[in-house]
Amino acid sequence: MHDAFVYDAVRTPFGRFGGALAAVRPDDLAAAVISATLTRTPALDPSRVDEVLWGCANQAGEDNRNVGRMALLLAGLPTSVPGSTVNRLCGSSLDAIMMASRAIETGDAQVVIAGGVESMTRAPWVLPKPSRAYPAGDIAAASTTLGWRLVNERMPPEWTVSLGQANEQLQQRFGISRERQDAFALRSHHLAAAAWAAGFYDDLVVDVPGVTLALDESIRPATSLEALAGLKASFRADGSITAGNASPLNDGASAVLLGSEQASVELGREPVARIAGRGVHALDPQDFGFAPVEAANKALARAGISWSDVEAVELNEAFAVQSIACVDAWMIDPEIVNTHGGAIAIGHPLGASGGRLVATLVHRMRRERQRYGVAAICIGVGQALAVVVENTGDVA
Repeated sequence: MHDAFVYDAVRTPFGRFGGALAAVRPDDLAAAVISATLTRTPALDPSRVDEVLWGCANQAGEDNRNVGRMALLLAGLPTSVPGSTVNRLCGSSLDAIMMASRAIETGDAQVVIAGGVESMTRAPWVLPKPSRAYPAGDIAAASTTLGWRLVNERMPPEWTVSLGQANEQLQQRFGISRERQDAFALRSHHLAAAAWAAGFYDDLVVDVPGVTLALDESIRPATSLEALAGLKASFRADGSITAGNASPLNDGASAVLLGSEQASVELGREPVARIAGRGVHALDPQDFGFAPVEAANKALARAGISWSDVEAVELNEAFAVQSIACVDAWMIDPEIVNTHGGAIAIGHPLGASGGRLVATLVHRMRRERQRYGVAAICIGVGQALAVVVENTGDVA
């Protein structure tokens, strides 16, 4: 078995729903970060990429027909480079990264580009085909932007509640107050804005051709606890989850360049991190927000370390309530989590978020000379993924 390493990671700015990236097809967003990855590694002969593994949660519109393969062709890679698309909903790009690392560890590949894309703006409405021709009744179009649609009637109703309703249940289970959720959201916005202002994202975020978007479009640096407290609950009249303490709908793409230790010569650069452990966990579908707890614990066990060794955590902020529940369960210092903002501020284009987490994590660990970090993400229908990465550079 060989070790798998991260050599580089990039992403687009994340656009808000209907915002600056609304006119950009998802396959073009994906091609943009693949092209940027090749540009940033000029020593790499594109024909030497063993595979492109790509995450996408929707795949109902322009991202259909294996968007990973389409994107690599649009990016100008040779037709000899194979590509595959992975769908584990919100965890799709992190799953692609984990699959790439396994291929490298087993010797099946030396160089893999893994990542993901989502255009939630351009997600289409779909019409189910009728079981017989010319039905007399009406047929409703279903939005494919987010959540359940065309649900199998055999699914227990408690499994198919909306994502927001599921997390209101989590709020009741753990008693996490609205005030605490709003404070968590405020921190996300302020840290993300500060990170952009300090130049943290300058080397991580690449331009989308034809679009002027200087930074993540959903960040609200001027928001306040008072403004967040004034928002109405979104899922229950007496609920605690609002548009302000949950992640927004977004468009974007991310890419991670992975390789073996031997690939360093071919890439003309040294690795920045090693994939040290992976974890996947599943539980009841409505409890998905809490699934990262055990996914991360499993990844740490496989890395042979404990939470006391971890200095950096990037946890996808699908909702403030589930993020708080996970951090509480890990019993870690909240100040090591998402120190440069999270998805509540930056955005959550489903298929791209796992790659964003890994990109932010490895960049942060290199700058702050931290040895071990964890990236974790919850996934609809009761799943979660996590990876442990080890900084291969100088550590404090």
